[in-house]
Amino acid sequence: MKQRQQKKLSHRLFEAILSGDASSVKTLLRRGANPERRNTDGTTPLYLASVQGEAAVARLLMESGASPDTESSGPGSEGTPLCAAASWGHTATVRELLAHGADPTLREDHGAGWSPLDWADNGPHPETAEVLRAAGAHPATKAHPAL
Repeated sequence: MKQRQQKKLSHRLFEAILSGDASSVKTLLRRGANPERRNTDGTTPLYLASVQGEAAVARLLMESGASPDTESSGPGSEGTPLCAAASWGHTATVRELLAHGADPTLREDHGAGWSPLDWADNGPHPETAEVLRAAGAHPATKAHPAL
């Protein structure tokens, strides 16, 4: 697929994710949109879906090859999809990520930051924290960085 066409599909994919339009996301993925292609800021599609709490969209992205543990690097969008969903208490999205193999112990910032459980506990999002604990999550062992 030509670079220009892939860029256009990627742009449309991010728009569909932002609007929570799972049907359009599914269509764009079928047309060849790359579920791992970052936007110009470095944000991954799965991170965006996770922070928005779009569980169905997250599932579609992972079923199309998006890795549940790929860290996003966009300004204000740094971290793992699981940390993003946990920080906002998006329990359904946390469940989808875990069901697709997200590591509940993976700390963001390449292992130096908070764990998903740290984010859920400090939300506070007790239901999300319980789901993470049941999946084997534990808080980071070092002192929490400032938010």
